[in-house]
Amino acid sequence: MGDEIIDLHDWLQTPCGQYLLAWEMQQAQALVADVFGYHALQLGLPELDALEANRMPHRWLATEYMAPVQGPAWARLGLLSDFTALPFAANSLDLLVLPHTLEFSADPHATLREVERVLVPEGRVLVFGLNPTGLWALRQWRARLAGKLGWGRLFLPQEGEFIGARRLQDWLHLLSFEMEQTSFGCFVPAVRTEQWLQRWLWLDRYGPRLWPVLGSAYSVLAVKRVRGIHLLGPVWKKQRQSARRAVPVARHAPGVHRNQTKEG
Repeated sequence: MGDEIIDLHDWLQTPCGQYLLAWEMQQAQALVADVFGYHALQLGLPELDALEANRMPHRWLATEYMAPVQGPAWARLGLLSDFTALPFAANSLDLLVLPHTLEFSADPHATLREVERVLVPEGRVLVFGLNPTGLWALRQWRARLAGKLGWGRLFLPQEGEFIGARRLQDWLHLLSFEMEQTSFGCFVPAVRTEQWLQRWLWLDRYGPRLWPVLGSAYSVLAVKRVRGIHLLGPVWKKQRQSARRAVPVARHAPGVHRNQTKEG
């Protein structure tokens, strides 16, 4: 099947990989710049410094292993950790960014549950993913089908599983997240050279409005909602109010003196 690129870090060095990183960087700068708090964490993909525009005092990168490519976010490396068991207390982080983290996770559901656990109420999570109905994914599926016949060449990394934006939104809803923004991008077809990439860039001007479902990448920004607790008043106050309603004040009849006693 040819000289396929099966590693994400290698694929990101290709023209389309660099094009994807540029779009995701643009999205990150717009979406997390005004997210306030104290602690922000990016899970994986050191090639993308998604926290660069954010102004929180503590911004870290976590990886599950030492990546062979030391990207722009490498200076933020704070820990090596299993993403399904983050070493943070519950309700302790204000922002998490997951750049293709779920697609290459052995257990994406467990990773999302861990994200929900460590986020503070009203905290944000930004997720980047490859669209399973986008042009690149369609090219990938066609190549896999052709590979079964003995020919064909994969365009995207062989590892990983595509998770659609709608499917991701359903997962987040189940964890009490509320969607704030979903965007699609990267409408250039699956090309392998910079020359052809530049020729198709004009599609990015019309794709988001005319055919967003064909965008090869997406971003989802969601906020963690926690249902409010109805505060009850003091028990003694309620008892006093109930007693007042249960025992009405007796009124004397007209013409009868208050001190007059009733003869039996």
